Amino acid sequence: MAVLKSLCLAFSMYSRIPMPPVAWEEKNMRYVLCFFPLVGLVVGGGMYGLWRLRSWLGVFIPFPVFVLTGTVLPILISGGIHMDGFMDTMDALCSCHGRERKLEILKDPHAGAFACISLACVMTLYGAALYLLLEERQVLFLGLGYVLSRTLSAFALLTIKNARGSGTASTFSAGASKKIALPVLSLWLFLAAEMAFFLYGVYGILCVALSLSVFFYYQWMAYRHFGGLTGDLAGWFVVVYELVFVWLSGIMGYVWNL
Repeated sequence: MAVLKSLCLAFSMYSRIPMPPVAWEEKNMRYVLCFFPLVGLVVGGGMYGLWRLRSWLGVFIPFPVFVLTGTVLPILISGGIHMDGFMDTMDALCSCHGRERKLEILKDPHAGAFACISLACVMTLYGAALYLLLEERQVLFLGLGYVLSRTLSAFALLTIKNARGSGTASTFSAGASKKIALPVLSLWLFLAAEMAFFLYGVYGILCVALSLSVFFYYQWMAYRHFGGLTGDLAGWFVVVYELVFVWLSGIMGYVWNL
């Protein structure tokens, strides 16, 4: 029962998919991070479903409609929780203030100019990358990015210290059972790597390895500017990682066909 409650909490927190109400109790949060990648799998499934719908209807759905809808689809499914963290983080990073002031900016509910500019840039670049998806294999590969972003984000929450010691991110990481969550997340990584190899062979593995540079930069940035992780920084990572991965997915189709 605790596993099912953790599943419901994961989807109710990290998506807009309706779930039965579950109390935010420590016993119900032990396995939440284990199911975080599953939310990414649903996002990837939604993107693939949108691609198939356009394929079935052909000329009745022009490609730009797929691109524009696909750009907002991850936000619609996730409820914008990651984009909210991304915008707060960009406001803090671009403020050029000290660590304490940056942490205060993260807590500010207002969106500054840098947040709005960053949002426009990310959405435009994401849509531009979707224009490179010309075959089904690329869309399937893109789906791995949604799983990997959340798997690596959960890994970071469990292995990197929290900048505040409080907040939603701290609550989820503190309540998680590391003995179970870390092996499960490792399994998610292994399965994603296997799928990448199945789709694009060694090129797929190299592409996943290249995307890990975002993860290592994320760790460095979190310590350098904030002294650790916060929920907003976790959202920043998910958004940036998926932006990089959608470009890698687009480029991969061309590299594979050389």
